[in-house]
Formats: sequence, C-alpha cells, structure tokens
Amino acid sequence: MGVVIIDGTTVRSFVADEPQFNKSVDKTFATFDLNGDGTLSRSELRKAFESMRLIETHFGVDSGGPTPAQLTTLYDSIFEKFDIDHSGTVDIEEFRSEIKKIMLAIADGLGESPIQMALEGGSENLLQKAADLEATKLKEAGKSA
Repeated sequence: MGVVIIDGTTVRSFVADEPQFNKSVDKTFATFDLNGDGTLSRSELRKAFESMRLIETHFGVDSGGPTPAQLTTLYDSIFEKFDIDHSGTVDIEEFRSEIKKIMLAIADGLGESPIQMALEGGSENLLQKAADLEATKLKEAGKSA
C-alpha cells in the first residue's frame, strides 16, 4: 500500500499526458486480458473489478452488501458502459476512453485541495502513477531552476 498526496490537478495532468496515460492504461489492460486475445470479455472485466475490491470498498464486506443477482446486474452495467460499440468485448480504445472518463471524474471529485490517500495496488494503480508522474515533473523542474 502506498500513500500519496494528490489533487484533481495531478490527475488531470496525468490524463493530459497522453503517451504516459496510454502506456499506463495499456499495462493495466494487459493484466486484465487473461487470455491475451487483445480484448476484455465480460468475465475478464468482472474479475478485474472484483480484484480491485470496488464493491467491498463502497459497500463494506460486513454491511450485508448486494446480493449475487445485484452484483451480476452491477457488473453487467459496468461492462455495457465499457463496451461502447456493443460488440460483446472491450478493446483497448474502449478501455482507454472509459478509464479516462473515470479518472477525470475522480479529478473533479478531488478538486484543487491536496489530500493524502492510501492506495492499494502499488505502482500499477493509476492514481499512484499520476502522483509519480507529478513527482517526476517537480523534480525535473527543481533541477532546471
């Protein structure tokens, strides 16, 4: 688990750095593409979101949480959002597009006031990558000053 100081500007800057953003998102996509076919199936995307423990984070493991049927409906709706062309799979461009929307929504939610966050997943976490990119830029700016 890593701890970072981050704000909306940090996240927006990461998304705006298209080569770095795409490289990071592509790496995440590749870890989710379990069969290596270049697309994410419904089950691959569900496993990816389950591995991120999004449901436990938002609903709590002990809170009774959603039923299995509700979870299936939830994961199906997430998949439909990612499957922009309704092909039955999510390709890299669709994945990038939706992750970009999610990251920008996170940036809007964070606003301009820095907050300290504990992030699970270490260096492969996209928010961690945003913070790392910002730190690198600050170091480079300090060296050139």
